[in-house]
Amino acid sequence: MTRPVALVTGGAKRLGAHLCRCLAADGWDVAVNYLRSEAEAEALVAELEGAGARAWAIQADVGVQAEAASLVSEAAERAGRLDLLVNNVGIYEPKALSAVTPDDWDRAIQANLSGSFYCIHAALPLLKERGGQVITIGYAGLDALTANPEATAYQVSKVGMLVLTKALAKECAADGVRANMISPGQLANSVDLPEDLPGTIPAGRAGTLDDIAGAMRYLLASGYVTGVNIDVAGGYRL
Repeated sequence: MTRPVALVTGGAKRLGAHLCRCLAADGWDVAVNYLRSEAEAEALVAELEGAGARAWAIQADVGVQAEAASLVSEAAERAGRLDLLVNNVGIYEPKALSAVTPDDWDRAIQANLSGSFYCIHAALPLLKERGGQVITIGYAGLDALTANPEATAYQVSKVGMLVLTKALAKECAADGVRANMISPGQLANSVDLPEDLPGTIPAGRAGTLDDIAGAMRYLLASGYVTGVNIDVAGGYRL
C-alpha cells in the first residue's frame, strides 16, 4: 500500500521536526524542507528512513516564489504524490515596533505569509488530486486581534495566514481539500517562556510538542473539519 506524503516547511528543527517524526510514525512519508539547517534536515531524514519511512530533505526559501514552487514540485516528483502541506515556517523576532526595520518587516511577511501562499499555490493542484489537506501553524489568541507591539510583524503575518486558511477552506471544500490552523501557546521550548507559568497559563504548565502533534492528528483524522483555528494553549490568552 502506498503511503501518503506530507511536505513540512521548516521541518528540520523544533516543532517542525517533531511533526515530521509523528507523521512518519503514523504511516506518512515526509519531505523535510529547510533553509539553512542542512545537517539537521539530513540527520532527521536518516532517522525517519531508519524507522521505515521514505523521507527527503529539500532546501528552499519559501519566501521566494520560485523556490517555493520548486520545493513543492521536487517533493511531489520524488514521492510521486502530495497529500498534506504543513506550513510551519514562522520567523519570530521579538522587538518593539519602533525598532522594526523595513528589512525585518519584509523578512517576516515574506517567509510567514507570502511563503504560505506560495506553497499553497503550488501544492493546490496536487492536493485536489488526493483530497489533501493544508495545516498552518499560527499562535494562540491570534483571532482576538489584540495588539502586540513586541511582535507586530509576526502577528500581522499570522493573522493574514488565518484569513488565507479560511478562504482556502471555503473555496476548496467542494474539491475535497481541507485547510485548518493550529495555534500553539507557550511551549516548553519557547524563546520567551514566562517565568510565572501558573500565573500566566490557566492550565499551569507550558505546552509540549506532543500537544501540538495531537491537534494535527485530530485534524488529519477528522474529514468534516475545515476552516478552523485550534488554540493549543492551556487557556493562555483567553
